[in-house]
Amino acid sequence: MTFNLAEMNERIQRESAFVSKIKSEMAKVIVGQEQMIERMLIGLLCNGHILLEGVPGLAKSLAVSTLAKIIQVNFRRIQFTPDLLPADLVGTMIYNQKTGTFETKRGPIFSNIILADEINRSPAKVQSALLEAMQERQVTIGETSHPLDDPFMVLATQNPIEQEGTYPLPEAQVDRFMLKVIVDYPQKDEELDIVKRMARNAAIPAVNPVITAEDIRRARQTVDDIYIDEKIHKYIVDLVFATRDPKAVNLADIADLIQYGASPRASIFLAMAGKAQAFIAGRGYVTPEDIRTIIWDVMRHRIILTFEAEAEEVTVEEIIRRIIETVAVP
Repeated sequence: MTFNLAEMNERIQRESAFVSKIKSEMAKVIVGQEQMIERMLIGLLCNGHILLEGVPGLAKSLAVSTLAKIIQVNFRRIQFTPDLLPADLVGTMIYNQKTGTFETKRGPIFSNIILADEINRSPAKVQSALLEAMQERQVTIGETSHPLDDPFMVLATQNPIEQEGTYPLPEAQVDRFMLKVIVDYPQKDEELDIVKRMARNAAIPAVNPVITAEDIRRARQTVDDIYIDEKIHKYIVDLVFATRDPKAVNLADIADLIQYGASPRASIFLAMAGKAQAFIAGRGYVTPEDIRTIIWDVMRHRIILTFEAEAEEVTVEEIIRRIIETVAVP
């Protein structure tokens, strides 16, 4: 099968027109935070889940609920608390006295976009119920398995401060999130804009629906068809292998700082996210720059540092930066 780049670019230009519409609708409500919005779109296009980390008040919840309105899908916000039970999430069997039978009562997880607020405030059994649903895309209530809606995307938030009384997500479960996005404070001019627009009692501006779930499914097929060269595949594998064996790429000085490197999921998600990044840019092929842009969010929760790294106050971001600078770009 020969790849026609001009034809593909034309198809991408046509199919990705909704990206700018989504961004302009989001801008009615959210000031700045372009990176977070772009990463949410990548998660949607790749059928992946996202972990958002940032202090309270950075419009994480507002961004997720606004996105759900724009793409006309169901949205549920679940506040994770220490007393939450798995049944509160997935649902349970309830006895109907009139009929003398048990009936299934579905939980809030039966929705398209789920905001799992402060996921690290709930015990492990609730976290694993959610993460199992994310992985299997179905939940079992009683003896019956129920498939979840499509699209189905979980955006989980966690607070980097106030770590007392939290249940940190185990590394194996964090690995199921396609991206971990650090949500930062707005710039000074953005904050000025926020104050002017939001410091009032009026309702939040309404957004218009731009696309449907069917459009998302069609866009996913287009993303799959985006061309990724053999050299880019090799570049992705080289970057991931550098986290496992830094000495092989002349990074012996960071070898003792990495306890565990990234898993093969990192390679898969880097390739998928690279394609989605190209789609958002309106391009029919993936460039090394696409990979370098998205690698931070794919890798930051997959590299486990040693105690020595923590003692020296070396961050995962510094390790990723060294790897990007060292691995040869095709």
